[in-house]
Amino acid sequence: MTKLIADSGSTKTDWCVCNQGAILQRIQTQGINPFHQSPEDIASIIRDVATQLTETSAIHHVEFYGAGCALPDKKAIVAEALQKALPECTNIYVSSDLEGAARAVCQSEAGIACILGTGSNSCQFDGQRIVANTPCLGYILGDEGSGAVLGRTLASNCFKGQLPPHLCKAFLTEYNLDQATLLERVYRQPLANRFLASLTPFLSKYREEPAIHALLIEEFTRFLSRNVLAYDTTLPVHFVGSIAYYFSDELTEATNALGLTVGRILRAPMEGLAQ
Repeated sequence: MTKLIADSGSTKTDWCVCNQGAILQRIQTQGINPFHQSPEDIASIIRDVATQLTETSAIHHVEFYGAGCALPDKKAIVAEALQKALPECTNIYVSSDLEGAARAVCQSEAGIACILGTGSNSCQFDGQRIVANTPCLGYILGDEGSGAVLGRTLASNCFKGQLPPHLCKAFLTEYNLDQATLLERVYRQPLANRFLASLTPFLSKYREEPAIHALLIEEFTRFLSRNVLAYDTTLPVHFVGSIAYYFSDELTEATNALGLTVGRILRAPMEGLAQ
């Protein structure tokens, strides 16, 4: 059976046409999140995907795992857009990016699955379904350990003088930021979470600096303490997402310090989903 699988975060969506685990075509678009985008914007992105597909007539099954797709009304927005763009599809399944991540890293085994990308989330998976989930609450109320919160903490620490002067100077110069620009991007322009997450390469560049290392360990520990410790901690803890992948050393250090067992760390869930 030829399937179209989508793994969508707030920043980007990876689309994959596959058959029995073999990947036939890949497409990447901007992220789709029904909490932050209108149905019209989502439909436009999906129509663009449909025009790029080379196997359209053979695709009768779509699986879409996306940020913001846990609630029925949000799922319905994406499902309707998929159905209109791909009218020959007879089976469309829309679920949360968290379920997609759990299927990718846990496969058919029990475990704890965590997303650390632009946003963050976690769950306990029994090998077939999610059995427990600590709500992530978004980058204002939660999303500990995410790119958005790491960027938020970095910017706040810089402007409040909580970083060494040479790091503050380097940060402001590299991103051409002043206080007015920062406030404009965060409070007045759309998709502030993506902007904040875009600041995290600075953390990678200066990760050997003690202040940056401490910031990373503290934020990953907050994520684990406020989310993962609510689950069965005898299970392996798997991670997926760009933040987990690029900061795997610091994430492993924080996870081991809490006595947890680190499992798989994947940059993106697509390979696991295709399997």
